[in-house]
This record gives sequence, C-alpha cells and structure tokens, in this order.
Amino acid sequence: MLERLQKIISRAGLASRRRAEQLILSGQVTVNGKTVTELGTKADSGRDHIKVMGKLIHDEPQKKIYVLLHKPAAVVATMSDPEGRQSLQDFLHGIPGRVYPVGRLEYHTSGLLLLTNDGDLASRTLRAHGLPQLYEIKVKGQLTSAELALIEKEAGLRLRPLGKAANAWYETTLTSARRDRLRKVIEKLRHPLEKMRRTGLGNLTLERLAPGQHRFLNQQEVADLERALKKAAEAGAGQATIEKRPPSAPHPPGAGRFRSRGGHSGGRSRNSGRGRSR
Repeated sequence: MLERLQKIISRAGLASRRRAEQLILSGQVTVNGKTVTELGTKADSGRDHIKVMGKLIHDEPQKKIYVLLHKPAAVVATMSDPEGRQSLQDFLHGIPGRVYPVGRLEYHTSGLLLLTNDGDLASRTLRAHGLPQLYEIKVKGQLTSAELALIEKEAGLRLRPLGKAANAWYETTLTSARRDRLRKVIEKLRHPLEKMRRTGLGNLTLERLAPGQHRFLNQQEVADLERALKKAAEAGAGQATIEKRPPSAPHPPGAGRFRSRGGHSGGRSRNSGRGRSR
C-alpha cells in the first residue's frame, strides 16, 4: 500500500513526522537507491527499500514506548549535541529502544518532557496548540496586584503566587504562543524571568520525579493523553472555524429604516414637494 514517506518513517520509530520531513528535504532518505527530496512522495513499505540516513527501514510492528523525563536546566532538549553539552541521551539509560522528544524545552528551562517512538502521537501532540501546559516561573522581585492584572490583560495569563519569597515563584497554564507574550510583559515590568519549569502537559504531571529522572507512562496515562489530544484538536478546529467565518455583510444604505404601508421608506414620499392634482 502506498503511503507518504514521512508517515512510514515515523511509524518505524526513526523520527517524528516533522523530523521525518526535515530528513526528506535534506536528502537523507532514499527509495530503491534514489534520493527523495519531495514531501509528497509515496512508497510501499512492504515492497520498496527505504533507507533513512543509510539505515534500512524494517516496517514491522514494534512496541510503543512512552517516557516522561524531568529535564534538568542547562541541558539541550535533543538526543545529542554537536557542541558536547549534556543532552537527553545522558538521562535515558535503560530505555529498550530509540525514542525522540516530543517538542522541546529551552536550554535553561527544566521540567516535564515527553519522549516516544510513536510518531503519530508525537505529530498530533505537536499540532495540539491548545493542549494545556502547566508552568512554574520565578521572577526577580515580587509582582504587585496591579502588575498581575496587567499581565492577565496583555498576555491573557493568570499567574498564581506560590509563596512570598523575595524573588517569587508563580504558577500559570499557558501555550507556546503565550509564552513569548509573557516574557515581553514581564521584561517591560522590570521583573526579569529567572527560572522556568514545566510541571504539566495535558494530563501528565511531574509529581515527585527528580531532575534527571525518568519513568514510563502506563496504559491509562497514554489513553488519557489520547483523549486530551482529541479534545484539544476539536477545540482548535472550532476556533479555526470561527476565525475563518466571513464578517457579516454591511447593511445597504437605508436598510432597516421604517417603511410606510405603501412600501416606501419612512423618509419623504415620492410625491414630496409636488403640487396637488387639480
């Protein structure tokens, strides 16, 4: 059966669909010995010889792996780093297979990171922009009630204080788009962002997982994540429908004005200004 190459690659657990597309565009995928660089290319995984970075794909059913890692700060959110910095691979010893991070956390951001060889789930998670993400952030100083109200107005985020330290921690639920807005507003208020930690993604939470530790998701957690993704996708589709709906057509001049029994508008009649018939 013919399928898109990126789907075959992600199903084989070699990369997420987005990463598979990058591999195709960069000329690192071959089909029957010929390099493929077009994203729309299809192949038959049961008949064609497909290689990714020189490795032949064996399109056989494999056990899906789902790992939750507490990424420490100052670690790149990739499996390796050409500059020699600590990467995710340094904290994933004992994983029975190859997994890849679903999305990324910034270098200095710590917290929850999902890794899997399930390319389809990874792709849907990356597209689920409405999937709630719970963060704890630390700023320089303390935010006043007025500043918290301004952040809610300009960034659309509600920050909940976590204690009363000199440099306070706050908790908030945000999406990737609002993260940049939050940074800008906080910088404008002269409360630089000092630390950021993701503690939740959909139904997944860090709980008591220490930095650098990982655990496997159980079947119930995966099923709950699937439901959360479906809900986020439906919400996103509904929002897109609203945004694409054309604006109402403006009323033509005179529309909606009172009309007399004779069918004329409530303005001057057609005979207005004319003399009476003799």
